[in-house]
Amino acid sequence: MARARRISSTQWRLLTRDRECSPHFDVRLASGYSAQTYRHVNPSDELNPSRCGTVLRARPTWRFPSMLTRSPRPWRAVALPLVFIATVAQAQSHITSPKEQFGHNIGDDYWLATYDQFQAYWQKLAKESDRMKLVEIGKSAEGRPQLMAIISSPENMRKLDRYKEISRRLASADGLTDEQARALAKEGKTVVWIDGGLHATEVLGAAQLMETVYQLLSRNDEETKRILNEDIVLAVQVNPDGMQLVSSSGAVMFAPPFRDPFNYNFDPAIPMGIDAVGAAMQTRFAMEHKPGVTIRSGSSYSTWWNGGLRTTVYFHNMIGLLTETIGNPTPQRIPFIPTMTLPRADLMYPIDPQPVWHFRQSVDYSVTANYAVLDYASRQRDELLFNIYRMGRNSIEKGSRDNWTTTPSDIAAVERTIAESGGAAQLAGEQTSADETAAGKGGRGGRARAVGPAGGGAVGNPVAPFGNGTDMKFFNTVLRDPAKRDPRGYIVPSNQPDFPTATKFINTLRHVGVTVMRATSPFTVNGKTYPAGSFVVKTAQAFRPYVLDMFEPQDHPNDFAYPGGPPKRPYDNAGWTLAYQMGVQFDRVLDGFDGPFDKVDGLAPVPLGTVAGANGAAGYVFSHQQNDAFTAINRLLKAGEDVFWLKSAVSANGKTYPVGSFYVAAKASTLPLLQKAAMDLGVSFDGTATRPAGDATKLSAPRIALADVYGGSMPSGQIRWLLEQFEFPYTVVYPQDIDAGGLKAKFDALVLPSGLLGQGSRGGGGRGDAGSRAEVPAEYQRMLGSLGEQRSIPAIRDFLEQGGNVVSIG
Repeated sequence: MARARRISSTQWRLLTRDRECSPHFDVRLASGYSAQTYRHVNPSDELNPSRCGTVLRARPTWRFPSMLTRSPRPWRAVALPLVFIATVAQAQSHITSPKEQFGHNIGDDYWLATYDQFQAYWQKLAKESDRMKLVEIGKSAEGRPQLMAIISSPENMRKLDRYKEISRRLASADGLTDEQARALAKEGKTVVWIDGGLHATEVLGAAQLMETVYQLLSRNDEETKRILNEDIVLAVQVNPDGMQLVSSSGAVMFAPPFRDPFNYNFDPAIPMGIDAVGAAMQTRFAMEHKPGVTIRSGSSYSTWWNGGLRTTVYFHNMIGLLTETIGNPTPQRIPFIPTMTLPRADLMYPIDPQPVWHFRQSVDYSVTANYAVLDYASRQRDELLFNIYRMGRNSIEKGSRDNWTTTPSDIAAVERTIAESGGAAQLAGEQTSADETAAGKGGRGGRARAVGPAGGGAVGNPVAPFGNGTDMKFFNTVLRDPAKRDPRGYIVPSNQPDFPTATKFINTLRHVGVTVMRATSPFTVNGKTYPAGSFVVKTAQAFRPYVLDMFEPQDHPNDFAYPGGPPKRPYDNAGWTLAYQMGVQFDRVLDGFDGPFDKVDGLAPVPLGTVAGANGAAGYVFSHQQNDAFTAINRLLKAGEDVFWLKSAVSANGKTYPVGSFYVAAKASTLPLLQKAAMDLGVSFDGTATRPAGDATKLSAPRIALADVYGGSMPSGQIRWLLEQFEFPYTVVYPQDIDAGGLKAKFDALVLPSGLLGQGSRGGGGRGDAGSRAEVPAEYQRMLGSLGEQRSIPAIRDFLEQGGNVVSIG
């Protein structure tokens, strides 16, 4: 019997792009769908949370150009196509129920289906129903098929290609008039992506997905038929390996809207759309007498972060939703918490204490949430689809003219400028006369006040509660400073030291549908000449919000509980500028520009490296300024080559290599390895007739120990991913390994990710919930324990004193 205690989450998104960049599960409303590249996660993100790419979190995710997506974290997610018009077939063969298939209803206590059972069931349903098409979208890390169920009316199923095309055209928003967009919106279908199971121990995600699909295939009520006619649903279990692994061994739910802050780059229609869909969900919960659903401050979720299936779609003009629900096969209880029994704006329908809460109740809540999204998508199809286009047009228009994005730092700068100019009284607000207040004038800058029954005051002046402002010169000189305009575009020069990494960055943008151009010949902008092959990313495109978010630094607000109080913790990362993280050199261009540019179709090829001066070479020098040079070194060391780190500058073939460059001695086996590295990695090598003079340190493959805990540390998983990308060999060690001592005999370096001290067994900041030692399978017993001061710190000190290296992060 599997035991899981996690809260499950679900997300939805309204997608406007034909590619989504989040590897999570979501539900989205879209006008069409497109192929999505999946990055498969490890069997359990609890055991190894190194997953984190471009797929939504643990929710179902649908990828369509214009759709609303919902992604359940440990729950389920639902994706709804936004524009399909078809008639649901009335006659279907018998649809096998979960009870008939498994001998259990979905949500029965003490029972979970494995992925093998899940797969067999969906394969059977696809044969039984003309409402469902089952496609394999890839393989999991362990080789299991990743299945996506496409669900809609039979007539819609025959026109999927047309609906995809409509979604793509609306999402790009380019070359369409409003009238043409409205016609396409009327013809199209809403696409909703629902995923579940990304976090394997949040077992509700996979369970609700099976139940939702069964109900969509078996029900013939008017609402379900309308959903099938107007929506295209994409349902995906996003972690097959984790489902197989886990199933073999005060409030009930959080739902949208989300708390502040929201990101300043995306269209204001995004948070408005989230609120609208959230209201539909809340209303349905109330009408079905399902209390205990909290919103906004009831959870830490905001819309700031750009990195999950729920949130990445915001920057592509789509609505993304997430819900989080309690529930697992072991019955639980809803405790009595007095403060959670009083209705308020963020908990309008409190739930009474429940001595027993069954898993099936959680499944029912999740299905209600899914149906609320699908129903909304079907009823608002035309509007949702047109809004995707309109938001795209807004982005194109903003990128074609001067525009400013106001940030918290800008407001702080205005306040400082006003104070320094002697305008502190204006900023604080001054009293105004009764006559001025009644007239709605408000004087030089004071806060308007109500002054009596005949005066009007705040009643007559709707902006009165916000004060009457200050001199417009501060707005014009600070917030509209020409030097602070949003860029019209970015230029990534091809002559930068690590252009292969810059190309990887560009391909990351291409993966999520950003339009990129490449110079076919040299060109000049603002007096600077750029070589052929340079990349150009203009902001006059539908996904402008995403472009800005990848090039510009984030400016998270100072978010405090109250003046002088503690800060509110961001839901996830507060900053993530990818161009900075990857060390990409680029120039911002604030005015319109053009040049000899061709659009990049597909992915940009990584530029090839060269091997020069190979004849009679004693060895080869190569630069340390390219990230992939370290991949090349690891390959050379693995092949038994002699590689050195140079402590003096050296010249080769007319080039000067600075201190820190690398040298590989020539052997019979060396040249083919270098030629392959030049081809695969874009690293260039210059032959030298003699070995470089000066000191050099011979390199050896490092024996790296990477610390982790049972249940998985996300920082450790992210470091693991990084080591794998550059082909560093490493061994994961757990508290028992460290406490045993003797580390120097096995390792040269120990990497300690942030947050590990005192963390263990429960993993992931306490989210793993390993339960008692007896419940942990034998093969994972060696991972148990926690890093502590009494045994772990002395063992690490011994390692250091014996000549080991400790890399402590955070």
